[in-house]
Amino acid sequence: MTEKIILASGSPFRKAMLVNAGVGVEAVPAEVDERALESPLQGSGVSPEDVALVLAEAKATEVSARKPGALVLGCDQTLSLGDELFHKPADMEGARRHLLALSGKTHQLNSAAVLVRDGAVLWRHVGIASLTMRKLDPAFIGRHLARVGSRALSSVGAYQVEGEGIQLFDKIEGDHFTIVGLPLLPLLAELRTLGAIDG
Repeated sequence: MTEKIILASGSPFRKAMLVNAGVGVEAVPAEVDERALESPLQGSGVSPEDVALVLAEAKATEVSARKPGALVLGCDQTLSLGDELFHKPADMEGARRHLLALSGKTHQLNSAAVLVRDGAVLWRHVGIASLTMRKLDPAFIGRHLARVGSRALSSVGAYQVEGEGIQLFDKIEGDHFTIVGLPLLPLLAELRTLGAIDG
């Protein structure tokens, strides 16, 4: 017998990954202010991986309070370039600045997943991927953003590796699922351990 997982996220990519893996899932987006949760962590020495975990846990816990007895999955992804954390760009100019800052450098994507039931954390995990962007000409960035349009605003790095964004990179080290926003293989292993999916 398998259990339906509550996904504390409105991300169509995360939901599709779970559905494609044969996991029963219901999306119930969390109602949390991510920037308010994150602001006390800035400058405190907390790693980008831990920031992702804090946010994922907050989302799972918030939804868990509304869904008694359910197994709730909270997720978050941070992008770090050295000590700097990036957030989803607010507009196309922000997307342009993101790509200029990442051009020619290696950044990390930190994808956190947290399972909670009745407010109790059962499992935490962060998957990390390293992505090296090729040196991008500013004119190319403008043309690229004109082609992808508002899709650039739906991701923290202003790119989607599952689409045209793959053209921006020289090298990628890490799990595809982690890059898209969910460390799927460790999650599936834990769901089997918990008996939530067939083992």
